[in-house]
Amino acid sequence: MADKTDNTKLWVNTFDPFGIVPACSAVVEAWGRHPEKLHQRLQEFYADLFKVQQQVLKRAVGNSAPDCCVVAPVVYDERFQDKAWTESPWFDFLKEYYLLCTRAIEDAVFATPGVPEKTRRQAAFWARQVLNAMAPGNFLWTNPAALNRFIATGGMSLAQGYKQWLADLRKGDISMVDEDAYKIGKDIACTSGEIVFRNELLEVIQYVPVTREVHNIPVVIIAPWINKYYILDLAPDKSLIRHLVNQGFTVFVTSWKNPGPEMCNTSFDDYLIQGAHAIIDTAREICGVPGVHAVGYCIGGTLLTALMAWVAQDKKATPPVDHWTLLTTLIDFSNPGDIDAFITEDSIRWLEQRMEENGFLDGRDMGSSFRWLRPNGLIWRYVVQSYLYGDAPPPMDVLQWNVDCTRLPKAMHSFYLRKFYLENRLVEPDALVLDGRSIDLRRIHAPLYVVGTEQDHIAPWKETFKIAGLVPAPVRYTLATSGHIIGILSAPIDPPKRRYWSGDATGLQDPEAWRAKTEKVLGSWWGDWVKWLSVCCGPMIPARRPGSDRHPPLAPAPGNYVLEK
Repeated sequence: MADKTDNTKLWVNTFDPFGIVPACSAVVEAWGRHPEKLHQRLQEFYADLFKVQQQVLKRAVGNSAPDCCVVAPVVYDERFQDKAWTESPWFDFLKEYYLLCTRAIEDAVFATPGVPEKTRRQAAFWARQVLNAMAPGNFLWTNPAALNRFIATGGMSLAQGYKQWLADLRKGDISMVDEDAYKIGKDIACTSGEIVFRNELLEVIQYVPVTREVHNIPVVIIAPWINKYYILDLAPDKSLIRHLVNQGFTVFVTSWKNPGPEMCNTSFDDYLIQGAHAIIDTAREICGVPGVHAVGYCIGGTLLTALMAWVAQDKKATPPVDHWTLLTTLIDFSNPGDIDAFITEDSIRWLEQRMEENGFLDGRDMGSSFRWLRPNGLIWRYVVQSYLYGDAPPPMDVLQWNVDCTRLPKAMHSFYLRKFYLENRLVEPDALVLDGRSIDLRRIHAPLYVVGTEQDHIAPWKETFKIAGLVPAPVRYTLATSGHIIGILSAPIDPPKRRYWSGDATGLQDPEAWRAKTEKVLGSWWGDWVKWLSVCCGPMIPARRPGSDRHPPLAPAPGNYVLEK
């Protein structure tokens, strides 16, 4: 019996660390135990299939295309935007048959009787990967745009696509972007500033003011260390950092070191104390203020929240943060979205064994995981464009940042996955101990501004909203349209393209009820945030040059750490 168990564990660790087979098998077996419910679902499927076939027959005898499809793609599904998917009876049938089968399978998985919700979510995630890969647009003979391109170019589009496929095969990844189009420090990460602090974990950038006066309280940004800080300082027209500087704020940001094997034992505590705490102390000393406004983005926001609870434990000390902002940040990890499919005891153990080899998780592995959360937009789209259309990867600053991956130290990443994702300790009072202190979110009283994004696949907005009911502090919540990255990079433009909802959420627990009573505003949420910040960050004073006697400028921004590969 012991040998059988050991062999099973060996098989799981080697071939199925993410539990694909057990999850899918549980769903299949459950439906086998409920034949009457399965029969009912099949009846519904065949009824819809009959409607699709009727539509095809009507068009085959000369009827015009219907005003609406039997099974219509969602509005933001880019796979079926070509007019041939509607105008051609053949391609219209392919589209609707594919969508009908896809939705029937996914709906059946989610409705599986007698199976735990997590198992259903896992099975649905992996089923979706197969279904997305089988989309008709991913193949030459069932992609009308690819066929038209093939005919128009005399086959050269496919020849060029073959060359690009060979290049990607050698590279070991699907190319998304021209990686040489933008230069760090010249085209992106080019807001003027100075490195005013450096340790083995981070460089602190303070930006040069462009206004004669600035708000008294500085803004300190704790960027994520999954990828690099310059997502907040892309091209000048998209740079959130440049926007804050232009609005009269003194801005600091973390530029994290890209870890190597020597940092394998770097812990979450180190990121807390030598990272977040260090940059806040640096900004306080340089600006001569007792407290700052702290901003945390994604995992940087999770770190900031932990720090807020950590410093709140010491009731005698002066709080180093007067008020704070969270951008697309998970605090409650009970339902973290599609990434939950990767989070099991077996998968974490497998990942720990893999990190044991080098002492870190390679950034490309993390990047691949995130791409599989949205495979249509981040994988198959580029397969089609590069290999079927023969298009060269385009220049795009956001995508160039996306492929500029960073490594994650073994000790930190293992702790983060276990204590936050697997065990959800951050929301439990005194259940998480960091640098010798147990932390409790109920001790945080500083005013908070929170931003979630409507289509976020990494930090679902309804989960980010939960912080409003977890801290006894004034909370203003903003929901921006778009996703985890583009929803944050919502620079004001004319005419405006984005929208947002913003309003008081103090103590609230129902995100949909909050949205229902909150006005939807046309434009960028940056304006609402700056207005809120301007009140919080105090009166205007003469602008400060970067650095101080204790923290003299060490080098021009963007510094050295951001350039490390």
